Amino acid sequence: MTNRRSAFKKIGTALTALFGLGGATKVLASDAATYDEKKVVGEIVTDQDVPLFSGAVRHGNTLYISGKGAHFEGDIAAHTDHVLKELQKELEKNGSSMDKVLKVNVYLHDLNDYHGMNAVFRGRFGPNPPVRTTVATYGGVPGDSLVEIDCIAAV
Repeated sequence: MTNRRSAFKKIGTALTALFGLGGATKVLASDAATYDEKKVVGEIVTDQDVPLFSGAVRHGNTLYISGKGAHFEGDIAAHTDHVLKELQKELEKNGSSMDKVLKVNVYLHDLNDYHGMNAVFRGRFGPNPPVRTTVATYGGVPGDSLVEIDCIAAV
């Protein structure tokens, strides 16, 4: 039994040396120290001088962008294009890009705008699009926008 344990221990040591598993543990431990930091990197929206929400937050290597809307007269194509351009600006300002977006939430004022939104949305996130959830909101999107979009991206 002792010889078997000894043999397994030698195999484990050899695999650790071969694949560098000991070093990987140190890298993960050092990453954990920076992972816990939450940094507001966008505008803080207030209500009666009390912080309400942040426009963008970076946590480790992940960037969270709050919902962007289009607050002007226009159709779903104009609103979707505007919102996607605003997301792109916020992503690039914070060291990310449309290609690095992992998750998108799309909130439509009217589900009948789904195909019109898709026509503008298609291809905007590169050849590997993010995961997406699309819903029509009851009562509309705040600020009379026809669409609001938020996202999570890698940095």
